[in-house]
Amino acid sequence: MAVIKANSSDVDMLARLMRAEAEGEGQLGMLMVGNVGVNRIRGNCLDFRNIRSVRQMVYQSPGGFEAVQKSYFYQPARDKDRRLARRVIKGERQHPASNALWFYRPTGNCPPTWWNQQNSGRFKAHCFFVPSREDCPEVF
Repeated sequence: MAVIKANSSDVDMLARLMRAEAEGEGQLGMLMVGNVGVNRIRGNCLDFRNIRSVRQMVYQSPGGFEAVQKSYFYQPARDKDRRLARRVIKGERQHPASNALWFYRPTGNCPPTWWNQQNSGRFKAHCFFVPSREDCPEVF
């Protein structure tokens, strides 16, 4: 059962986002980007209040994803990427992105906090950050 509402267009958009943001991090990295996106929709908190759809999440401005500014994001979704997107839509979570709302790629080590959010860990080049349970109970 899905944890967010998503039609085939949403699956394609999420798949394209996951690929464009993290293809170099492999399937696990792409799943983690998907976790962050799904958490932003589920959370309805902090910077993501009233983000209720995949489209709103992907194109949120400010605060959205850099990938939408690059042509690679606009290439058609591939079947293997759609399969990954469906997994996160169904609620599959990968640590350290399980409860994360943010990630970024630092030039060095992951800081312990980023914009007052706690570091939940690193996967390859990306650091992930989680809100407090009090601020965003829906992502836990």
